Amino acid sequence: MKYFSTRGGDQKLSFEETVLAGLAPNGGLYIPETIPSLPADWRTKWSSYSFIDLSVAILSLYISSEEISHDELRSLVEKSYKTFRHPEVTPLKKLNDKMFVLELFHGPTFAFKDVALQLLGNLFEFFLLRRNAKKAAGEKPEKLTVVGATSGDTGSAAIYGLRNKANISIFILHPKGRVSPIQEAQMTTVTDANVHNVAVKGTFDDCQDIVKTLFADREFNSTHRLGAVNSINWARILAQTVYYFLSFFQIQSQLPVGTNIDDIVIQYVVPTGNFGDILAGYYAKKMGLPMGKLAVATNANDILARFWKNGKYEKVDSTPVEAAGPTAPVDGSSDGKQATDASGVKETLSPAMDILISSNFERLLWYLAYETVSGTTDEKHTAACKTLDGWMSKMKNDGRVEVPVSALEAAHKDFVAERISDQVTLETIRSFFDGEPSYVADPHTAVGLAAARIIAPQNSLNVRQIVLSTAHPAKFSEAVSRALEGSSHFNFERDVLPEEFHGLLQKEKRVIEVERPEVDLVKAVIEEVAGRDEAKVATAGSV
Repeated sequence: MKYFSTRGGDQKLSFEETVLAGLAPNGGLYIPETIPSLPADWRTKWSSYSFIDLSVAILSLYISSEEISHDELRSLVEKSYKTFRHPEVTPLKKLNDKMFVLELFHGPTFAFKDVALQLLGNLFEFFLLRRNAKKAAGEKPEKLTVVGATSGDTGSAAIYGLRNKANISIFILHPKGRVSPIQEAQMTTVTDANVHNVAVKGTFDDCQDIVKTLFADREFNSTHRLGAVNSINWARILAQTVYYFLSFFQIQSQLPVGTNIDDIVIQYVVPTGNFGDILAGYYAKKMGLPMGKLAVATNANDILARFWKNGKYEKVDSTPVEAAGPTAPVDGSSDGKQATDASGVKETLSPAMDILISSNFERLLWYLAYETVSGTTDEKHTAACKTLDGWMSKMKNDGRVEVPVSALEAAHKDFVAERISDQVTLETIRSFFDGEPSYVADPHTAVGLAAARIIAPQNSLNVRQIVLSTAHPAKFSEAVSRALEGSSHFNFERDVLPEEFHGLLQKEKRVIEVERPEVDLVKAVIEEVAGRDEAKVATAGSV
């Protein structure tokens, strides 16, 4: 299996090269040359598989055994998921006969991103150790400088996946004051020597733009050997496809006696900002996993929901107010009290989704372009890359691009989308806590639950919804407590707060502050830290 850039070029990379590179030199994202089909006997053979078994089976479809042997892959997977608190890794919970929650937050940082980033950290280390083992005595070892941007959860998950790893330094940029206190503490209280937190006065999109600019700077990238942990890294998407398959078998075991899974349709509802989590579901579907339309759930930063309504991928809604119609909030609530900064980002109760540009959406746009051109497979690949490159160039220059009707129609075949306000998010947290069974949802999961309720009446009677629960509610104590403050039977410490979070906010923190969202300021931070680390090595070697 080889991987190529969504924006074209002759470059075809192995899995190892793709993982270590992260972002393509031309700014594109790597995708596989083909999406593999499932083995003919997958439904019977895989039905009793554990999460680890499924991971090995699915990853093997994309990774040649010549790159990573079966035994090596299994060892990497086992090492990655032994850190999870639940034996199923991603358990499925039934809320009612029509709705289930897939809990993805049982990893070390209580967020769904642990599923991918525990594996990615071990892949980075595995590849570097193997490369360095082949070097001659005294030859300089290969090192990796991992740079990532976070709106909250990616940062801590990446840090916990890479802390203390040999030959790896990690720099995580987060928007100062725009992540929850718990999320910030999870990142900044990790004081391992190879971990560096950078608080940028700006938005997540500012941080993400800086990271992309650093990767596009060939001289800087070459000097520091940059590696990506954001969902632009293909390994993250691949790792996340696994829990879609696991949940298929899990729901089968929870159906009423006598119900055949072939008689129902599963709809996955995914709260999303950067489009990585739901894109993994898209790949699972294209591989052959039976499912209905994937549901995109956004907060007030609704670039994705607007795309599915009008085919416009744009930072700011350009639809005139008097003609807004279907682009207005579907829940009938107002976002008038939500602060909007100069960039257009609205501050919401679900901050991990406070994103204007969804980086991973580029991968889906490539497939939409591919579906709307004709020719041989090679001709369609070339044409799709050219079309996508034009779309992304227009997006960069104009802040918007409108895709052809044929591309929007292709998008509607596999997706629906809804937008949820903060008011409805709070109401949803309350209603599910008061429900039977009682369930405490974090605000991002609540966005998914609310979207599922809106979409459900449009579904046929045989649809069962699985809402992806992306974070533990304790990570967003302010929103959860605000939603449940009037409940006499709610106690945050008893009902929500895990033991691991006790005293976290009081721990020693280490963070580097950057006054403005300027790439040169972040470059200076990386160069200063890298220089300091090299000096330490030189001094140690001279003793």
